[in-house]
Amino acid sequence: MTALRCGSCICFHPEKSDIFMVGTEDGMIHTCSLKYNRNYVRSVQGHHMPVYRIHYNYFNNSIYASCSGDWRVKIWEDGRDEPLFMFELGSPVGDVKWAPYSSTVFAACTADGRVYVYDLNVNKYRPICVQAVVSKKTKKLTRIDFNSRLPIVVCGDTKGTCHVVKLSPNLRVMCRPPKKAQNVDQRTLQIMKLDKLLSLVRDPPFQTGVVDEKFEDD
Repeated sequence: MTALRCGSCICFHPEKSDIFMVGTEDGMIHTCSLKYNRNYVRSVQGHHMPVYRIHYNYFNNSIYASCSGDWRVKIWEDGRDEPLFMFELGSPVGDVKWAPYSSTVFAACTADGRVYVYDLNVNKYRPICVQAVVSKKTKKLTRIDFNSRLPIVVCGDTKGTCHVVKLSPNLRVMCRPPKKAQNVDQRTLQIMKLDKLLSLVRDPPFQTGVVDEKFEDD
């Protein structure tokens, strides 16, 4: 496999152990397979500056988010050349992560010291929360992650400091089961919520799939 630009991030598929994605300094996102050593499975021009993070959704592994120094966060579906959603945050975006408790919530941090929390089920265009965590004059936020159990987000900055931010209750609301399906578990409800959202933005018909494996094994 020959790369024209240096890789800037890597993300392994949560279920398919031979599939991984690489973001590069020139904004490309390459889907790769351990089965092929000379060709990419798929490539898209994801951004126009270095890609800093690629992260799969916890409830649907055909959906992933990417962020870049071009100020943008994009939400993608495997097999598509264009993003489903795109958000401009006004500053280089160092990191983006999906929430482990909600299929439609993700958070991003920027070089101007802010944390953005989005819930696509609430608003598909604007964040539901923006919080200044550090002074943009002295520090930049570079990493962010959700705690898997507690309602907190941890951010890292360029000075090596970790900042812990608590999520307010309205940012972590669970799905309510419909009256005719009271016994449906929370994970299934989250999958249904995301599927309903995707049905509104997809160009039908579209069949989801991780990769199109057409290459011969080298």
